[in-house]
Amino acid sequence: MRLRTVLATLTAGLAAATSLTAAGPATAANSASGHACSPAVSIDHFSDALDKTTYDGTFVGNFSALAVDRDGSLAALEDRSSLFGLDPTTLQPKAAVHLADEKGADLDSEGLAVDGDGTRLITSETEPSVRRYSVDGRILDRLPVPSSLLVAPAGRATPNQTFEGLTLLPGGHTLLASMEDAISGDAAGIVRFQTWTRHHGRFRLAAQYAYRTDAGLGVPEVQATPDGRLLVLERGFTAGVGNTVRLYLADLRHATDTSGVEHLTGRPDVHLIRKTLLADIAACPSLGATARQPQPNPLLDNIEGMTITGRDHSGRLKVLLVSDDNQNAAQTTRFYYLRVRVPFVAEG
Repeated sequence: MRLRTVLATLTAGLAAATSLTAAGPATAANSASGHACSPAVSIDHFSDALDKTTYDGTFVGNFSALAVDRDGSLAALEDRSSLFGLDPTTLQPKAAVHLADEKGADLDSEGLAVDGDGTRLITSETEPSVRRYSVDGRILDRLPVPSSLLVAPAGRATPNQTFEGLTLLPGGHTLLASMEDAISGDAAGIVRFQTWTRHHGRFRLAAQYAYRTDAGLGVPEVQATPDGRLLVLERGFTAGVGNTVRLYLADLRHATDTSGVEHLTGRPDVHLIRKTLLADIAACPSLGATARQPQPNPLLDNIEGMTITGRDHSGRLKVLLVSDDNQNAAQTTRFYYLRVRVPFVAEG
């Protein structure tokens, strides 16, 4: 029943997405501007406006997630327990809310989704956990988490490699969190995506899926597209070389529910989430960006947050990325403004 509920949500979203067009060769607009990263993705510009700044005594940075709030402003989550409200045009902070767990301790806050009533769903990768917060930072609820996804010794997850991404699927009925890396007993590079479905206003555990990352990369963020598929960021870092950041389109519809599969090793009967490469961000034009440490492209940094802010006149998704500077002088808080054309997919 759980799997059918989630798949029904996905299929309904895909059927409604009739305005999406097929990805093909780079569009004329992309070619003319010289801002094409790939046939499917272009970059408009970037902004370092918030790099190494403060707001009301709070450091502005360490960003791990983005979301569009109900009033159109940006919600920007940092992994050191603060949630900022940003002006969507200037990026300047308008508010900062401190977050804490039930005992008042800071979170390692990584994933963010804004629910239809304005409450915030926020992950911490310490346990890991998913909590619902009010706009002013009060804990309203805590969602159940499968025991296998808890950090060892309670479960099989590695500290700092748990719930990094969080997104609500279209309609708000299904919530999805992505693990950053594999749990013990699963093959390297196979990460689990956990879902919850809403029942009488509360989220209950639902289907789980498996996603294979590129070698050496993890998943820092996921974002549902209007048709129920997922944009997935994959990221890695090599000392002396720099960051690798790739953007994929993923489709859950034919993936196996792995909630009852103990180990994802040597299981040819398990169908993984299908994925299609949209762009390697290193292939984007640098646009005059500079880097404080070696990078394959000076535009790159530790990109960790992502949200879809709307569509342009041609139907492309407007996607905003942000890097986590780790409050490190060698890194930069940078926002990236992308346009993404996702291929149309037929039902079935």
